[in-house]
Amino acid sequence: MDVTPEGSGAMEKAMDEEQAVDLREQYREIYRFVRRRSRSTPEAEDVTQEVFLSAAAALERFKPGSTPGLAWLYTVAERRLADAARRSARRREAPDEAALELVATPANEYGASVAAALARAFESLPLLQKQAVGMKLFQGLSFAEIAEATRSNEGTCRMRFMRGLEHVRDVLEREGVGL
Repeated sequence: MDVTPEGSGAMEKAMDEEQAVDLREQYREIYRFVRRRSRSTPEAEDVTQEVFLSAAAALERFKPGSTPGLAWLYTVAERRLADAARRSARRREAPDEAALELVATPANEYGASVAAALARAFESLPLLQKQAVGMKLFQGLSFAEIAEATRSNEGTCRMRFMRGLEHVRDVLEREGVGL
């Protein structure tokens, strides 16, 4: 499999042959490093591309002789791999929006005992979960708005909301209230 950078022809024309060979070799080294730490070939290609884009953007700050070029690229690769892992984790932990919404049921179907159990369950939530659940369900705010109001990120607010709903569900089940 050829793992040379796509579109590198123009860049290679600006270099002498020795520099072009070095660039191709460094690209292969970094690609192999990233591929061993990635889940798929497309992900490895994307991360490797990000490495060289980041390196090109920071090239003017790079001081030859301070750090060997390949070591510097490995450092950039480790950072881009960490970024990719964070993005992947956020995608996995962000639950489906439909699962976050409660099914609306006419109020007259619930009695006073269910309303009291629901109030107890809500009051027993930890503060941050109570904020997320209250802002989402009672104030109708989006997760972005909740994140802004609580000075946290959107994914964190989604998790607090989901965990809050799970806590409320557990409390209601323990009290014998089925939803």
